[in-house]
Amino acid sequence: MKRYVLDSYSLIAYAEGERGAKEVAEIFKDSLSGKAEIFLCVINWGEMYYIALREGGKERAEIYRNTFARYPISVVEANKELTLQAAQYKAFHKMSYADAFAAALAKNRKAVLVTGDKEFRTVEGDIKISWIN
Repeated sequence: MKRYVLDSYSLIAYAEGERGAKEVAEIFKDSLSGKAEIFLCVINWGEMYYIALREGGKERAEIYRNTFARYPISVVEANKELTLQAAQYKAFHKMSYADAFAAALAKNRKAVLVTGDKEFRTVEGDIKISWIN
């Protein structure tokens, strides 16, 4: 079974119908048919929410939250092991702290990170990335 980690970039691309939305839609389709597992770190879930809130207000943020709640996405809490890996990525790679959690979760779950965020290029040798554009 395929395993994927989504970040806020991929979620927002899907929600807004931006470039990469079709690739994310295919992953959702695979997860709904039992062919794939999808993971999302709670830090990236919060990042998606605050971006939608800041850019579109509470109504948009709630629409996004409710939309993604309908999909089989496992929201993973940031425990000590995951946080330690994220801290190591942040310390040695030029990336946001939230992005470091997405990378850490991909490594932890041996999953493919789905993103279009170029910050992840620095960890491409350590984790598998599916680039959406």
